[in-house]
Amino acid sequence: MKHPSLSSTFVNPNVCIPARAVVLLSGGLDSATCAAIARSQGFTVFGISFRYGQRHVAELAAAERLAASTGLTGHVVVDVDLRQFGGSALTTDEIEVPKGRNAEEIGDGIPITYVPARNTVFLSLALAWAETLDTGDIFIGVNALDYSGYPDCRAEYIEAFERMANLATKAAVEGRRPVKIHAPLIDWTKAQIIRRGLELGVDYALTSSCYDPAADGAACGRCDACLLRLRGFAENGLADPAPYIPA
Repeated sequence: MKHPSLSSTFVNPNVCIPARAVVLLSGGLDSATCAAIARSQGFTVFGISFRYGQRHVAELAAAERLAASTGLTGHVVVDVDLRQFGGSALTTDEIEVPKGRNAEEIGDGIPITYVPARNTVFLSLALAWAETLDTGDIFIGVNALDYSGYPDCRAEYIEAFERMANLATKAAVEGRRPVKIHAPLIDWTKAQIIRRGLELGVDYALTSSCYDPAADGAACGRCDACLLRLRGFAENGLADPAPYIPA
């Protein structure tokens, strides 16, 4: 999909141009909320998704639905094959996705669903696109409370990546445009994320969070992502509108 570029478009200096932001759009609950927050802050949103060798395409299909329904200014799907490295239940069928874990088990240690360096790879590619869009604003829906213990979802990781990005990009080094990694959900529970998303009009029926969905995209209801998501809706007194495999 072509996207507008300041370098190829006449800009009237007397017209205020909305700030641009690149949002990592996985198709899940968190990224959908993050995109809505970016829009609510006045950003023109460009979504970036990844076909990284994940064992299912449900989230990518959800990302396409979200991009179409929310009217993003641009949306790209980038191919980067992390499956060839293995090491995660999300990139190989040979490792089972954990199911039926309780809250203590989910929060204990780094699970096999962690994909090595995934957010570092994704943020680096988002940073490259942001540079061509003449923006330093990047949004990512990482969360360090109701999550599966991934090291690249912590505040200290986001802060470190932002420092690195400001050392590695032309506009930042020249002092023209610093890089800001926005992680608005970092300290929120799933219930808080859902509540804010609903306030902003997010249609969670379009999203998919399951690690091991059925062929038709229905969520399993038993993996860590499903259990955390279902608990978030329950704490808001709501049923999750996304489809689930019948129990």
